[in-house]
Amino acid sequence: MAEPLNIRKIIEELMAGRMRVPNFQRGFVWDPERVAYLMDSIYKGYPFGSILLWRTKQELTHERDLGPFELPQNDPEYPTDYILDGQQRITSIFGVFQTEITLPQKPLWAKIYYDMEASENAQESSFTALEDNEVSERYFPIGYLFDPVLYRKETADYDDATIARLDKIQARFKEALIPVQTITTEDKTAVAIVFERVNQRGVELDTVQLLSAWTWSGDFDLNQRFEDLANDLTPFGFKDVGGDKDLLLRCCSAVMVRDPSPDSLISLNGSKVREDFDHVVTGIKGAIDFLRKNLHVENLDNLPYNNLLVPLTVFFAGEPSKQKKVTNNQRKEILRWFWHTCIHRKYNSQPIKSLREDVVEFAKLAEGSLTKLTHPANSFTPLFFLTNTFRLNSVVSRTFILLLAQNGPRSFISGNKIDLRKALKEYNRNEFHHIHPRSFLKTSKNSKLDDSCLANMCFLSRSDNNTISGSAPSEYRKKLGEDIDDIETANFLPPSTWEDDFEQFVSARATLLFDYAKELLDGGTTPKKKKGA
Repeated sequence: MAEPLNIRKIIEELMAGRMRVPNFQRGFVWDPERVAYLMDSIYKGYPFGSILLWRTKQELTHERDLGPFELPQNDPEYPTDYILDGQQRITSIFGVFQTEITLPQKPLWAKIYYDMEASENAQESSFTALEDNEVSERYFPIGYLFDPVLYRKETADYDDATIARLDKIQARFKEALIPVQTITTEDKTAVAIVFERVNQRGVELDTVQLLSAWTWSGDFDLNQRFEDLANDLTPFGFKDVGGDKDLLLRCCSAVMVRDPSPDSLISLNGSKVREDFDHVVTGIKGAIDFLRKNLHVENLDNLPYNNLLVPLTVFFAGEPSKQKKVTNNQRKEILRWFWHTCIHRKYNSQPIKSLREDVVEFAKLAEGSLTKLTHPANSFTPLFFLTNTFRLNSVVSRTFILLLAQNGPRSFISGNKIDLRKALKEYNRNEFHHIHPRSFLKTSKNSKLDDSCLANMCFLSRSDNNTISGSAPSEYRKKLGEDIDDIETANFLPPSTWEDDFEQFVSARATLLFDYAKELLDGGTTPKKKKGA
């Protein structure tokens, strides 16, 4: 345990560039109210945690600013103290009390003030965050406590009693000591182990930060590579993939060691990550291209499971300059795997075990040593569409939406093909509605089946839904476009749709949906041609 630091010393170390933030730390995330509570804890002498520093003579190539503050470089003759834990507290303290750095833009928090009318008690905070237009004479800016000139100027008009009160507040902050722990080592692996143990005690450090500790190098920064990937994927609607770091790490681990489990992530060798990272990026881009072209998946929200991307990344991973050629059999097997995994909810139970098995098989499929992928036992029946209720973000509903998308759904009113790219990219409830309207069913329904069972849902724009309103199907059928046969076929609508008998309709439609799903489970993707009875 090192000697505790007072606030002035912390500010001096930061201003001299001797205390810095490594890039693998997350950015500043505290809101102004939390900063104010920290000030109240310091003022009242409440424990607020220690600071963990790593002292080293190595200068990291990639560093992070302290919140909005750009710190100066350290003298290379002196060691640097990198902040491993306590960055939010240090940034808050520095942001409140330093007065030398003028920000070119609005800071991340409002100024913190002492409320001179607040009742002094153990529970309520005496400090608050205010915007300039909220300040009145009852509030004193505590940012002036460590600047003698500003402090004298600010207190010049107060009476002696108020100044004495403020002097006591100033003394408390000047005397406050922040506990510090310092590890001194040039071994980055040892620092990473410390990270892991800090994480185990509940401090918010994630796997990306841990793995970053293993992958540091002069020309490689894992966080930056993930951000670059997010930017590359943005034009294709998959920016969220770049932001889901846990998913990206599973992809990395699956490609590099054929195991996506959390344990294997921590065991990855730094040089291995650096050498093979471009292979992973190639795999992710290839997987997304396959999903877009073969399954109408337009963004990450469309996937029933985000983890579906992991085995696909393994299949498409490789040298960026070499395009992966997919045989017809491989394509068919991948599509069968996709639908079996989603319809049978394979990743609901023991997801890491199932994912690990799929990763191994996809690697073999890519190599050509395996021609058939393993699928769950088929327990699928038409009841799937009758007993499952449509909830936009559930695995079942996302699977159902993609199933409908494969068949080229059409607008009920115009008969035009639905713009799937737009509908699936936006992915909101406005694109999906009831075929037998709920208001119609309130008076006509004679069934225990849920109004929102899958068999009663379809792609339907808000404008089409408004036109249909709460009409009986037999009534709004008259408003449908001229190509009614095409509309029925494209949307799996049996003739009984228009007979206003809910149970008869959903039973018939469930059968049509089931028959088409069986085709998909066999690797077929051709839009349905036969309308059915």
